[in-house]
Amino acid sequence: MLEIHLDDILELKKQHPCGSKLWKVTRVGADIRLECLGCGRKVMLTRRDVKKRMKRFVPQDGGDGAA
Repeated sequence: MLEIHLDDILELKKQHPCGSKLWKVTRVGADIRLECLGCGRKVMLTRRDVKKRMKRFVPQDGGDGAA
């Protein structure tokens, strides 16, 4: 089962029309709400759809001096 938590950053396979591929998880339950980090658009998807569209988790630790 896919472990998705609040405030995770996901990279999806396809680009959003605004040009961003990065989405922030803002609600977790039977459905998952994602917010586009490019334009702020919010969408609700089923867990199955998120799993199918997701490419990877984006690390948030910033421990390597990444800005």
